[in-house]
Amino acid sequence: MKVLVTGGVRSGKSRHAELLLADASGVTYVAAGPVYDDADWAARIEVHRARRPDTWSTEETRDVAGVLATAAEPVLVDCLGTWLTGVIDDAGLWEAPVEQVEAHVLGHLDALLVALTGTAEQVVLVTNEVGLGVVPEHRSARLFRDLLGTINQRVAAACDEVHLVIAGRVLRL
Repeated sequence: MKVLVTGGVRSGKSRHAELLLADASGVTYVAAGPVYDDADWAARIEVHRARRPDTWSTEETRDVAGVLATAAEPVLVDCLGTWLTGVIDDAGLWEAPVEQVEAHVLGHLDALLVALTGTAEQVVLVTNEVGLGVVPEHRSARLFRDLLGTINQRVAAACDEVHLVIAGRVLRL
């Protein structure tokens, strides 16, 4: 079973994703985003870590495809929005032409989708819903929104279920 969990910031999507795998004896938790030297960010990460059972292992990597390709237990990826940020950051592409950024990101996405559809393990992926807001003023925000919208659509198409979380409530789409 592959499930994409989407929703707004602080909607409860990570907690819901964790509950979907609560009965698993072991889970590989993929923290796919960048690490910032920021006290608020560190506190947010610590809250997530404290909720995870001791039987879960953590991979801090953007190589989500690699983790999925070798998975021997259920996998939780949190989250595709921070993964996208890291993929662009790592390549230093925020100011590059849109076509170059898209080609780079979509190459990573294609690898992720091959691994996602190829694994027999249960996978839950968390992402941010970006399709409900206004058009951002700044180029980087528009780039992020557009690319994450594309990522969300393609990952959703590869999943068995999509769950929308709003105010802690879950709607199965």
